[in-house]
Amino acid sequence: MSKTLLHVGIDIGSTTVKVIVLDKNQNVLFSDYQRHFADILKTLTQILEQAEKIMKSHDITVMITGSGGMALAKHIDVPFIQEVVAATKVTKLYYPEVDVAIELGGEDAKITYFKDGIEQRMNGTCAGGTGAFIDQMASLLQVDALGLNELAKHYQVIYPIAARCGVFAKTDVQPLLNEGVAKEDIAISVLQAVVIQTISGLACGRPIKGNVAFLGGPLYFLSELRQRFIETLELDESQVIFPKNSQLYVALGAALSSIDEQSITFSELIHRLKHVKSAETEESARMQPLFETQEAYESFKSRHQDARVGRCELDTYEGNCFLGIDAGSTTTKVALINEAGELLFTHYGSNQGSPLQSSIAVLKELYQRLPKGVKIVNSSVTGYGEALLKAALKVDIGEIETVAHYKAADYFCPGVDTILDIGGQDMKCLKIKEGNIESILLNEACSSGCGSFLDTFATSMNLNISEFAKTAIKSKRPVDLGSRCTVFMNSRVKQAQKEGAEVGDISAGLSYSVIKNALFKVIKLRNPEELGDKIVVQGGTFYNDAVLRAFELLSEREAIRPDISGIMGAFGAALIAKERYVKGEASTLLDADALDSFDMQTRSTRCGLCSNHCLLTINKFPSGERFISGNRCERGAGKSKDDNALPNLVRYKYNRLFNYKTKELEEAPRGTVGIPRVLNMYENYPFWATFFTRLGFSVVLSDSSSKAIYEKGIETIPSESVCYPGKLVHGHIMNLIEKNVDFIFYPSLTYSKKEDSKANNHYNCPIVISYPEVIKNNVDELREKEIPYYHPFLPFDQKDKLAKRLYEIFEDLDISWTELYDSVDQAWKELERFKEDIRENGEQTLLYMREHHLKGIVLAGRPYHIDPHINHGIPEMINSLGMVVFTEDSIAHLGEVERPLRVVDQWVYHTRLYQAASFVALQDDLELVQLNSFGCGLDAVTTDQVHDILARQSKIYTTLKIDEGSNLGAARIRLRSLKATMLEREKNHFERYLVDNIYRPVEFTKEMKQHYTILAPQMSPIHFGMLQEAFRYSGYQIDVLPSLDHGAVDEGLKYVNNDACYPAILVVGQMMSALKSGRYDVNKTALLITQTGGGCRATNYIGFLRKALQDSGLEQVPVISLSAQGFEKNEGFTISYSLLNRAMQALMYGDLLMTVLYRTRPYEVEEGSANALYEKWEQTCKHALKKASHRTFRSNMKKIVKDFEDLPIFNTRKPRVGLVGEILVKFHPTANNNVVNVVESEGAEAVVPGLVDFLLYCAYHSDQQLMLGSKVSKIIGESLIQVIEWYRKPMKEALEKSSRFTGPKTIHHVAKGAEQFVSLGHRTGEGWLLTGEMVELIEMNVKNIICMQPFACLPNHVTGKGIIKELKRAYPGTNIIAVDYDPGASEVNQLNRIKLMISTAFENMPVETEIKVKAKSKQEPNEIKGLVTT
Repeated sequence: MSKTLLHVGIDIGSTTVKVIVLDKNQNVLFSDYQRHFADILKTLTQILEQAEKIMKSHDITVMITGSGGMALAKHIDVPFIQEVVAATKVTKLYYPEVDVAIELGGEDAKITYFKDGIEQRMNGTCAGGTGAFIDQMASLLQVDALGLNELAKHYQVIYPIAARCGVFAKTDVQPLLNEGVAKEDIAISVLQAVVIQTISGLACGRPIKGNVAFLGGPLYFLSELRQRFIETLELDESQVIFPKNSQLYVALGAALSSIDEQSITFSELIHRLKHVKSAETEESARMQPLFETQEAYESFKSRHQDARVGRCELDTYEGNCFLGIDAGSTTTKVALINEAGELLFTHYGSNQGSPLQSSIAVLKELYQRLPKGVKIVNSSVTGYGEALLKAALKVDIGEIETVAHYKAADYFCPGVDTILDIGGQDMKCLKIKEGNIESILLNEACSSGCGSFLDTFATSMNLNISEFAKTAIKSKRPVDLGSRCTVFMNSRVKQAQKEGAEVGDISAGLSYSVIKNALFKVIKLRNPEELGDKIVVQGGTFYNDAVLRAFELLSEREAIRPDISGIMGAFGAALIAKERYVKGEASTLLDADALDSFDMQTRSTRCGLCSNHCLLTINKFPSGERFISGNRCERGAGKSKDDNALPNLVRYKYNRLFNYKTKELEEAPRGTVGIPRVLNMYENYPFWATFFTRLGFSVVLSDSSSKAIYEKGIETIPSESVCYPGKLVHGHIMNLIEKNVDFIFYPSLTYSKKEDSKANNHYNCPIVISYPEVIKNNVDELREKEIPYYHPFLPFDQKDKLAKRLYEIFEDLDISWTELYDSVDQAWKELERFKEDIRENGEQTLLYMREHHLKGIVLAGRPYHIDPHINHGIPEMINSLGMVVFTEDSIAHLGEVERPLRVVDQWVYHTRLYQAASFVALQDDLELVQLNSFGCGLDAVTTDQVHDILARQSKIYTTLKIDEGSNLGAARIRLRSLKATMLEREKNHFERYLVDNIYRPVEFTKEMKQHYTILAPQMSPIHFGMLQEAFRYSGYQIDVLPSLDHGAVDEGLKYVNNDACYPAILVVGQMMSALKSGRYDVNKTALLITQTGGGCRATNYIGFLRKALQDSGLEQVPVISLSAQGFEKNEGFTISYSLLNRAMQALMYGDLLMTVLYRTRPYEVEEGSANALYEKWEQTCKHALKKASHRTFRSNMKKIVKDFEDLPIFNTRKPRVGLVGEILVKFHPTANNNVVNVVESEGAEAVVPGLVDFLLYCAYHSDQQLMLGSKVSKIIGESLIQVIEWYRKPMKEALEKSSRFTGPKTIHHVAKGAEQFVSLGHRTGEGWLLTGEMVELIEMNVKNIICMQPFACLPNHVTGKGIIKELKRAYPGTNIIAVDYDPGASEVNQLNRIKLMISTAFENMPVETEIKVKAKSKQEPNEIKGLVTT
């Protein structure tokens, strides 16, 4: 047999390894698909050994692909191909007719568009809706993925499930199980959720049309999942392309791509694989072992033997006993105690997806064992399934779980301070003060470090949980896995395994992660004293010694773990039954006979009583009684008692707001105007309804929000991490298009009217301001159907300017000035009347509440939180608990805010929050509950501040996170607990007392200037090194913190609200870790931070920083604010002319050096020569700043350009990749994972617009035409621009004279470019500058762009992600990707997307210049370290 060449493709995915072998005619000789359970090498070697017979005597060509293949390919020296490129190869060869390919993998989902230039979308930082997600859901139903598929074939109803994330979905699925919904229906709902997630999360505004190919394991093995896609996308049979062996598709692409590579022998390949072990890299950070020695473990075990409960034999006992049941989300716990409180019987087991059936089974067993003389005289139930069990089994008492847990903990440790309970999927922390539950912290729907999280990982390693825990105890080097969501953890764990971490190291690392989550995210612990001295830990997760030990190490506290920590809820419920037992009363609990004949019928229906259309599950019991669940208010449960009699101002305001009469079509001479029922309309609709009606229009509102409205717009949403109220806008606009209105009006409003004269500013939130532009750039139907769409920026805070501006906008509608002004005037008055009406109602409702001795809740949020679809009926739920509901603006006017606040009070909606909180803080019969939309960046600022205002008067703060998921289990627990605490406080005659948490700013004085070191955060190493010198020569001892500082992120997470943006976490983390490092005398150190003064969160970093200082007891450290507006005065810190001159020169040097270095380094002949030249010039420039003479400055500029022009380079063409984005992420190497190095190592050149552009943008006032700013600010701005341009002139001239470099464009030119796509009214964050820079790059023929932003950066939803689609339409062939950065983002994922983008860039390069550009090989050792581990 002659030696022919075979081609091998290896695809190493996040969960599986795929191998395919082709002969020279491309026939498949061998293929295999195996799960690798994280041991990639072993699995791959096994598969290859199976193929040995076929390959042993042949030469082979090999190519590796897949997210897990990058590092391996490097180690065994085999070429690597990006997976989407591999898939594209197959498509072009075998299926040229495909328009779109949808590929789902274990942890990734991808959509590839083949028409109009190849474009790929991969899931970013969220892995909801992938194979791993389906596995997670299947395990809840106790089947595997194929079992789930079988169940789905027999469904009746599809329920809404959030696939946004596995954790949310669990919260949706668990209650459905607990309510007895058929598993078949849940199975199909999970698959439908995956479809919605893929379309909304990936398509990001680009519809999926034409011929669609389905690829990847899940779509290959799960026929019902394919069916859901086909139905949702409305494809007919001819459009569905389902390749055979689609799960091997990518491996096939790798094999085909390997044909031209160098061949090796099969034995050589196996040899390289066997020797890969030695090439391990040390990359993931390691932590201290849980136990240094075996003795330490033994003493730990004996210490935890103490907390034991008394027990008594059931068989020999006589007398009364008390039953407690805890129907948890995944387990059922039962405890039976005697009159002395000793345990007679316990049960702890999985509820098999039905809390009711499992409880019945336990009760039957208990009844069989009960001796004759024993009687259950009282019973109590708590937990998730409380309501269902109480109704079905006639349990005597239903108690909220927080109270039950407190009772049990107090029994073990009287006077307990803190109870931490980590269960299957919930985490609770109760803080107790003077016998009262003072605060309840629950994990938000997204911070799943709970028990089921450890189970999932144990299963993926083929171990059970106790074996998994044992390995952790022996681990010597636990891996630091951070504390993010389960799915991100998967990527971290994989990364660690690729580096050869052992199972024990990972198990120990996960135990640390669970606790980090609990301490730093849920409890937000700043220092261990906050936990108090008496700590009880409970919940099944703490049976795991590794978790308990991690808790003690991280919290620096010894905890009490009761020996029944898993059934504390049931034990507490039993204690409550004993406590509340009245002698002589009989228990209503079903007896053994009743249980034997117990039978329940379940059916589902939709409630039609309001627009929420809750999905009801109706359970019918043998007694003929019904139990209805799924309803948010009492009407659905059939209780039509006059429950709506309690005032509910949220409902009142909603009805009052949209109840404006408008002209009928026949009476409207000017036609119809469509107004979407979204965001700022919840604030201003009375104005617009009056304005347009008076002008003779018929006003058409979009329909009330609903799931159906949301899904109408799902294909046009460009950013998957924007808040739900933002996503809903797309659906409302589509709804108006369907209504055939003459035009749609949806204005951008930067400001609202200032309501509190003492507030610092009166912005709207960036999303509320700018979302109309997102619609313009992403909803194609507006253009296709030629619907006029008005989305002007308006000065809504000034009536006369507003009228002028509206007159300009509607000039083509032939409206006279008097008519228009009159309409504005009437509308203005109507808006005031509306607001006044809400305030009056607030006061009347207060009176009513007090006359009837009721309690009230102020449901505080944004205006649009009154939308029933957004608040999911929470106001009705509060009514059903017997409390009155207020809105924040109905009582805000009664509150007086104690100033100065720690934060900058710059948003109108929040000023109301602070006023409302200040009022509630002083009332004993009111509490405040803050609604907070998931992904709302601004609430990262407000939540802590509102908490402080309430805490100052020792009040309780409750926040509810809401999202598209309508499951309100956690909300109900919080609200009931809040009510319990209110009643408890009343019973104990609790007196409010003042807490000193007031913020007092420390001024930086002239004396301090002499002796203090000032710390400044790092942002751009090239520029800030220069600036440091500029400040030092001007008499300030400034230290700019180091640039590569991964520890800073962890430090930041400790102090900054976790919803804050990545730059805030990084900046505060850098400063705090420097202060704590011992390098500085904290009594002689100040901190410096800039404030932009815009409407984005950056102005408030100073607030985060001050909170961190306050929380860590460093209030004495002054914080200096550096802002153009001069927000704060510090007499010791003034900007002199000489400092300004030096700083301007420093920035120009920075910009120039960055430009010339990046332009030459990728092409240098002698490796390292560009960096050496840069370092030489950096020193020269720093030195020149001492005198800072303009003459030296000019000559240096020329010389720098000349020197870099003379540097020997290769004359090759490489793709040029533009880097734009949020300013810190764009320049800070820690924040962007060294993106410049990544781009260069991939064989491309990085092009980064300068830092000075940002200053010019800040000075540029386009507001004049929009009437948003004053004339004076415009004049000052223009003068500033001239000054900056004067400094930039020498650099510009030098660059323009050279043949190698190009000079920067003027800011007016950049603004003109941006204006074609977005209004220059966008001034939050990087605003229009971001769009302008992208346009400028494209015009320079840099068509490949990476747009970087912190995860969920508000302005970037608009001018970054929101603009990409329109740029691609205007400039065909443009290749832009948006990459999100945040503390938990997986680097693998970012790298994958960047590699993909660069491989497309290579494909798009003109053919004649195809010179093989090799990636740079001899990288610095530390740089390679950053790249290997991916």
